[in-house]
Amino acid sequence: MANLADLFDSAAARVLDAQASALAGDGGWGLMAQAGQAAWHCLLQHWPQARRVGVVVGAGNNGGDGYVLARHALQAGREVTVVALPGRPASTALAQRAASEFRSAGGIVTDFADALPVADVWVDALFGLGFDRAPEGVAKALIDALNAQPAPRLALDVASGVDADRGVVPGVAVKATLTLQFIVPHRGLYTGDALEHCGQKPLAPLQLPAAAWQGVSAAAEHWTQPRLQALLPPRRANTHKGESGHVLCVGGNHGSGGAIAMAAEAALRAGAGLLSLGTRRDHVGPLLARLPEAMTHALEDGAALPALLDKATVVAIGPGLGQDEWARALFMRVLVSPKPLVVDADALNLLAQDPRALPGAILTPHPGEAARLLGCSSADIQANRYASAQALAERFHAVVVLKGAGSIVAAPAQTPRLIAAGNPGMAVGGMGDLLTGIIASLRAQGLAAFDAAAAGALLHALAGDAAAIDGARGLLPTDLLAPLRRLANPDLSP
Repeated sequence: MANLADLFDSAAARVLDAQASALAGDGGWGLMAQAGQAAWHCLLQHWPQARRVGVVVGAGNNGGDGYVLARHALQAGREVTVVALPGRPASTALAQRAASEFRSAGGIVTDFADALPVADVWVDALFGLGFDRAPEGVAKALIDALNAQPAPRLALDVASGVDADRGVVPGVAVKATLTLQFIVPHRGLYTGDALEHCGQKPLAPLQLPAAAWQGVSAAAEHWTQPRLQALLPPRRANTHKGESGHVLCVGGNHGSGGAIAMAAEAALRAGAGLLSLGTRRDHVGPLLARLPEAMTHALEDGAALPALLDKATVVAIGPGLGQDEWARALFMRVLVSPKPLVVDADALNLLAQDPRALPGAILTPHPGEAARLLGCSSADIQANRYASAQALAERFHAVVVLKGAGSIVAAPAQTPRLIAAGNPGMAVGGMGDLLTGIIASLRAQGLAAFDAAAAGALLHALAGDAAAIDGARGLLPTDLLAPLRRLANPDLSP
């Protein structure tokens, strides 16, 4: 059996379904019966007072799951309304059986006209896995009507209109209060537009024979706070600052000294033992006042950089760097250094202008920077965030953190990691600078590049969630620094 903390694509889910059905020898009815019953129990758990239950059903097996739920609700004495797409009766053998059993129990199915009746909760059983296009015509009208009514919405497996593999919403989609996933969690529901449509995402694993998992592998790893425990153990009692690494932060062009200052402070709060900072001369005084722990150096040209590079364990370049000749000179000198790199912001834009492989480096682009690196549009990046992150990793032979809602960490020949934390308040200038410092710090403390990138992205997102306790609007990057220190010590975190 797979680790249910992992995420799967729809192909794997279909293989599981087919193999479990073949082993059971019942054509899949056992799984549909389990799914419908689990959905009914989920509805009871979250809306126990609901007396009027509405179910919208499609023609396929997702609709069959809805019919099973509707039958259970009817037999439990609820007032049940089942609404189907006009002219699209149940089309699979399983859905036909489920619809027949619902009608045999006294249920009535009506076709959608132009509005939905009042209900205490509505169940979305229109489209299941594999639906990857924009709903049209009456299906679009039904989804619009479902979203317009005030009752909570329970989606079965996937909110209809959401691509369960890519997380995109190509047209209209149900805005579910809760999406009950069946058998395995679906990777697309945790990133991009899907986050605005799926609500809570509990899992009903159902009962599958162990042999059904043969040949099935995860499409992504689901990274949550417990992952930090193994990667960030308590420090040994007889340690010294050199064991925690020396981070060199390079950046802070005219008018952007704050960016490199935030990266540096985040690196220290995440546990770096030593921190050097190379920036414009005008920023040295203010940075010393803000962060006396940093060894701050004026870099008016690249001449002094080699000495700083020699002492560093890891180099973070990009925050506030700019793209002028000063920035380009520093960037080129850093690139020829053998030190591990974390590359962000304008350093990524300079890399896009002169692409080259950076084995062992960590790149941290937002979608716009990722688009420039791949020579496409931001919309192309967002259309398949998993594929985009992997394409970047393969092109640059590097670890990549594709930032955004549901950040994805990718590396060549590795299963991608989905960062299951973060909030809309983090969409503000400067947040990425903190991430750069955090990842560089963890890399300097001895984590491998892939682990440092994933742990750093998770630590950053968790700190953002902790800092947003008073609200997402108005959240500042520096608000993350206090919870960051606590979360970087998971043995002390509650």
